[in-house]
Amino acid sequence: MQGADKGQAIQLDGEDLRIGIVQARFNEAITGKLAEACLAELHDLKVAAKHIEHVMVPGALEVPVALQALAESERYDALIALGCIIRGETYHFELVANESGAGVTRVSLDHQVPIANAILTVENEAQAWARAEEKGRDAARVAVEMANLLEDLT
Repeated sequence: MQGADKGQAIQLDGEDLRIGIVQARFNEAITGKLAEACLAELHDLKVAAKHIEHVMVPGALEVPVALQALAESERYDALIALGCIIRGETYHFELVANESGAGVTRVSLDHQVPIANAILTVENEAQAWARAEEKGRDAARVAVEMANLLEDLT
């Protein structure tokens, strides 16, 4: 099967990679935990602190525009989106979840830069806390792996 993984090693070496992180402040305790785990994993993957740009925005709807600004700078090998959307009693949850997700994907495709989307969409705060640390670490791994893969493909 063409394109299938034929024993290709996953490349999780972040040395010399430049990573941009956009973190939503809304639900800040949870997004802070996402960021803490993400930054710890980037460090473990040998991404230098001086090569990480970490910016804050008000909420998940603002994440894509900040990602776009970072992508347009062409200074980053990969980007990471951090946020937390908790379902409420209105349709607003669906709007924010759908539009932020679509915006993140559009920026990635328009600028051909990998974006690890770690904007949690959960039913309640307990679910968010249960996922925050692993999702933050996972976002760092995805960003590094995809940056290395795209480097190999181009």
